[in-house]
Amino acid sequence: MSTESPGEGAAADPGPLPASALIVLHPDDNIAVARFALPAGARIAGLQGGTLPVLAPIEAGHKVALRAIGRGELVLKYGQPIGLASAPIEPGAHVHGHNLEMAEVMPPRAAAQAADAAAAVMPVDSAATFEGYRRADGRVGTRNYIGVIASVNCSATVCKAIAQVFQGPGLPAGVDGVVAITHGSGCGMSAEGDGLVLLQRTLRGYAAHPNFAAVLLVGLGCEVNQIEPLVQALPAATRERLRLLTIQEAGGTREAVEQGQALVRELAEQAGLARRSTVPMSALVVGLQCGGSDGYSGISANPALGAAVDLLVRHGGTALLSETPEIHGAEHLLTARAASPEVARRLLDRLQWWEQYAARHGARLDNNPSPGNKAGGITTILEKSLGAVAKGGGSPLNDVIEYAEPVRARGLVFMDTPGYDPVSATGQVAGGATLICFTTGRGSTYGCKPTPSLKLATTTALFERMRLDMDFNAGGIVDGTQTVAEAGAALFELMRETASGRRTLSEEHGLGDNEFVPWQLGAVM
Repeated sequence: MSTESPGEGAAADPGPLPASALIVLHPDDNIAVARFALPAGARIAGLQGGTLPVLAPIEAGHKVALRAIGRGELVLKYGQPIGLASAPIEPGAHVHGHNLEMAEVMPPRAAAQAADAAAAVMPVDSAATFEGYRRADGRVGTRNYIGVIASVNCSATVCKAIAQVFQGPGLPAGVDGVVAITHGSGCGMSAEGDGLVLLQRTLRGYAAHPNFAAVLLVGLGCEVNQIEPLVQALPAATRERLRLLTIQEAGGTREAVEQGQALVRELAEQAGLARRSTVPMSALVVGLQCGGSDGYSGISANPALGAAVDLLVRHGGTALLSETPEIHGAEHLLTARAASPEVARRLLDRLQWWEQYAARHGARLDNNPSPGNKAGGITTILEKSLGAVAKGGGSPLNDVIEYAEPVRARGLVFMDTPGYDPVSATGQVAGGATLICFTTGRGSTYGCKPTPSLKLATTTALFERMRLDMDFNAGGIVDGTQTVAEAGAALFELMRETASGRRTLSEEHGLGDNEFVPWQLGAVM
């Protein structure tokens, strides 16, 4: 007579599975991650405690208890707390939202061990290069677009109409295209305050972006966000490649479209003269993004990107880590390797601002993860944040800047942004990112212009299922066929090739025209 309980696999014994069926990320962890779906009743052999019975079906990427965890005990992943057991958890049980929770006040975390980050990113003997576009201000672009930028939503349709005529053939060789940068703001807002300052800083960042050979700024004429003040704050080298147009002065929308198209044709002739040349990797600025995360994000794609970032930093380049609400609970891992106490303080100040900002709107920073994250195996914001921080590798944190601020330092830099990917990436591009690396476990398809966006899949299954969207497969780490270091080296080479002109899949599909989403602060009036 069987002693198995109903639903625990009594109908069939799947037999013993090797210890490699589980991914144990740290010796102190009391949970592991399922490398593939585990049926109830399975037995996993070869673990330190002997054989582990699987008490319930465990989906791929989800967590299983390695030992008994008492109610109120810390649940550890990456060697760090990700929450508290809300009920007693037996060895082999599924660990997720039904038995894992965030406490109102989490117990103190173990002090972060500040690794010798400087030694981990010692400069290389021979720096790598890529083929980029040197601009008059000294920066280097990875693409050669022309931008048509709206100062206000009222000029958005005209901007799109100007750009639309250039979507087919006809541009000079070497010009990647004409991009309309439009948004839903620019008026109905205070003429003073954070809202206008933030919008103008973002638009200036795009107007000066090295991936734009030239830019046409289009306004209505009566908006709060006037073009002249917007342009006056730009450096002289940027103003020389700008053209200005207002619909009311042009005589109306049709006249503005005709004049705008004539101006773009002139700019295109100038842009066609630009040529790629060999430049050091120190000229590359990479924005780091993750979206649609799953239980493998912090195991494969994010650590692989972190390894590539460390290589980039060793070659003198710059990486922008962002999404402040999604480092909540893991900030100690960054402050431990801050280049100075001032840099660490600025990061903590931004987190405090976010806590107050969320509270004013009746929200909490631990309202994450999203439903898609949870379906993929992530349970708490701490778990998500620990995985997200892995994108920054082990490099020293050299600076903390505000949203859309120009990048000042090389190496790893943190930019304060929301966690919402389009808003975050918009800030990174405004700050100077000339390449985006976007990790995903659920299948985000984010494209971006003028900055190419590489999508990095966490698993081979996702990579195969979305072959026309995923640029890089980090799933070999999960499969056990590739180390994090090997994946990072391969990704670094793909980054170099993409910066030199290799088209991303989103570029092949023509995606990225509608992803300009500035962070809106302040009252809409």
